[in-house]
Amino acid sequence: MRKNWLTRLFALGFTLVLAMSLHGCGDKEEAESIWRQPMAIATGGTGGVYYPYGGTMADIINTRVEGMRAAAEVTGASVENVRLVNRHDAEIGLVMGDVAYQAHHGEGDFEGDAQDLLVLFQMYPNVYHVVTLERDNLTSLSDLQGQRVSVGAPGSGTEYKTRLVFGALDLYDEIRIERLSFSENTDALRDRNIQAGVWSVGAPTSSIMDLTATHKIRIIPFSEEEVKAVTDAHPFYSEFIIEAGTYDGQEDDVRSLQVGNTAIVHKDASEEEVYRVVKEIFENQQRLINVHHLAEWTTPQYTVDTAPVPLHPGTIRYFEEIGMDVPGHLRP
Repeated sequence: MRKNWLTRLFALGFTLVLAMSLHGCGDKEEAESIWRQPMAIATGGTGGVYYPYGGTMADIINTRVEGMRAAAEVTGASVENVRLVNRHDAEIGLVMGDVAYQAHHGEGDFEGDAQDLLVLFQMYPNVYHVVTLERDNLTSLSDLQGQRVSVGAPGSGTEYKTRLVFGALDLYDEIRIERLSFSENTDALRDRNIQAGVWSVGAPTSSIMDLTATHKIRIIPFSEEEVKAVTDAHPFYSEFIIEAGTYDGQEDDVRSLQVGNTAIVHKDASEEEVYRVVKEIFENQQRLINVHHLAEWTTPQYTVDTAPVPLHPGTIRYFEEIGMDVPGHLRP
């Protein structure tokens, strides 16, 4: 009798320990996921590329990633998106690569406040356009000294980039600064309220194309020395050639700069969840291309070539699965 009682007591104790162990494992699995459902993809304004691109990402996640839901959200774009991801108010953020770099390293607008982000993947190049009208006869960046130049809307990625680019060329303090949106740039150039406007966008972009319908434009080229000065100061930028014919009336190639647009996630995001999302995004790239041709750049190779900060382990896992070599500087 006593032996049977002890046997039952042991069995009960074992069951309790097993239940507690399983409960603990469940808590661990739950703790590994910091992504809410539905997930928020922080994009930008409805008139830019980020919003439809992010909306298509959400559609791919909703239809291809089991157990996940996502929605694109309108935001103030790059700087705001970094902060949203850092404080877990968005699961994925679409940002310019220079903003991602400085946020990760605690520089610039994030001085002393490094943000906990890693790269999900690279989307497409943001190309720097310095646009003037042929009638104003401005042919080099040095010709902008003393001129009224729109450096981008207040708080925008374009304004952020112009401070870095023109700053590296000792030009920022030599111009008369206006801060206008892309559509306002177009109107201001037509009305002679500015002599040049800056766009940092995927090429070609509609607001510059609208301008070419009524006026002859010039995209002011960077010299080789100017490209080197900028890229030496800010290695997340690289040379980019705006090919002849990109815009009506553009007869020659134009040397400029690019920085990749970057999809970011928090560094603590689950490797498994990131892997599943990245896999479906790349394997359904055509759906992104159908929405915007710039998604032709959304490839693993472009990510490895241009990522401004390390990749998330879930992204690395997918790249290694498809046989790609991930260099050491892109490993967190």
